[in-house]
Amino acid sequence: MAHRFLSSANRFSARFAFIFTVSLSCTYLCYNIIFCRGTIMTNQGYEGKRCPPGKNAGGKKLLGKLDHCALLKARSTLDESAAQRGASDLREQSKAPSSDSHWTDAKLKNMSVAQKYGNKKLPNALIVGVKKGGTRAVLEFIRIHPDVRALGTEPHFFDRNYDRGLDWYRGLMPRTLDSQITLEKTPSYFVTREAPRRISSMSHETKLIVVVRNPVTRAISDYTQTLSKKPDIPTFEELAFKNRSLGLVDTSWNAIRIGMYIVHLENWLQYFRLSQMHFVSGERLITDPAGEMGRVQDFLGLKRIITDKHFYFNRTKGFPCLKKPESSSQPRCLGKSKGRTHVQIEEEVIEQLQEFYRPFNIKFYETVGQDFKWD
Repeated sequence: MAHRFLSSANRFSARFAFIFTVSLSCTYLCYNIIFCRGTIMTNQGYEGKRCPPGKNAGGKKLLGKLDHCALLKARSTLDESAAQRGASDLREQSKAPSSDSHWTDAKLKNMSVAQKYGNKKLPNALIVGVKKGGTRAVLEFIRIHPDVRALGTEPHFFDRNYDRGLDWYRGLMPRTLDSQITLEKTPSYFVTREAPRRISSMSHETKLIVVVRNPVTRAISDYTQTLSKKPDIPTFEELAFKNRSLGLVDTSWNAIRIGMYIVHLENWLQYFRLSQMHFVSGERLITDPAGEMGRVQDFLGLKRIITDKHFYFNRTKGFPCLKKPESSSQPRCLGKSKGRTHVQIEEEVIEQLQEFYRPFNIKFYETVGQDFKWD
């Protein structure tokens, strides 16, 4: 009897141990499933549950956790802000008309980066002439291109300051990135005998831009500018002719000599290939600025970014101006000294000068392969 009772008790104990083991295993399995499900939740939801919602958690033990939560919250805020900015940028770009606002932004960005990380380099290209031809307009127009950095003033290095050395000259230049062109303008280079040789010794590959204009109109504009500074100078006719009745033009007068373009060009062609020189029409720069600047960009190897969208014609000044950039409340026109009314010259004097310049013009057309139609 006692033996039978003990045997029954042993069987009950074994069953109980088995059931208990199974139950414990199931509990452990469920716990693991629940825990793993929690760990694979998204960071935002998971951390949101872990981080306390209240501001005053209290207690030093929570400091580490609070710092972690604050970091996660800040990161989430930044991510949301970046997403909102990206969406806003896309909306603005989709709404923007065919304007130059994104190119203006690119220009400002490139300028900022260049000023911080760029280097001062000797110029890749020069606007070498001619005085009163439209060189300032070309400089102001081309410098809105994001891949061009230009010196605003005329350094006169290759005619007046050559003895200062290339290091001094380089120091004047704006900082540029490797992908950008460094440019400067000094119109007197074109008529300076030593300039081509000096520029060639700096670099044989320098690109040269020459802005030319009807030499008679250019001479009158030159005289008008001088007269505004020196009102007591002789009349235009007195300066232009040695003997007007005989039609003898005074080629020693600088205003006349500059317009003999072919004479100066022959000097340049001793040091540079014609393919390294680009001739801008001062007349077409007024009537078709986008077309002329498109050809300038092609010559410099730049993408055509400056287009007719950038210009409007200022009837008061009589020449095109740049439309108002995004960062300015005013359009960009050339200074007061540009577009001034020319002095009145007798028609007979103009005809005599046109006759004088005709053979020079024809040879110039033939050499450069362009007919500027000044005759």
